[in-house]
Amino acid sequence: MIVPLADTTIYEMEIRGEFPRRYYLTPRCVVWDLGEVETWLRQRRKDSEAGRIRKAPSPDVRLRKTRPMKKR
Repeated sequence: MIVPLADTTIYEMEIRGEFPRRYYLTPRCVVWDLGEVETWLRQRRKDSEAGRIRKAPSPDVRLRKTRPMKKR
């Protein structure tokens, strides 16, 4: 709930070492250390403000096959 990313995205980032590692409370319950996640969020904010995080390109609206109709 703190990090609005999909579970698979977080998992892939963990594998690449880009997100804090999870640990198991029980065989079916995984958690992350809150302090590690908050530190990660602060660092991501700094990296974003410094322009070190790539942004996704905006979609090219000229490639749309249909356009919304204007209300009359």
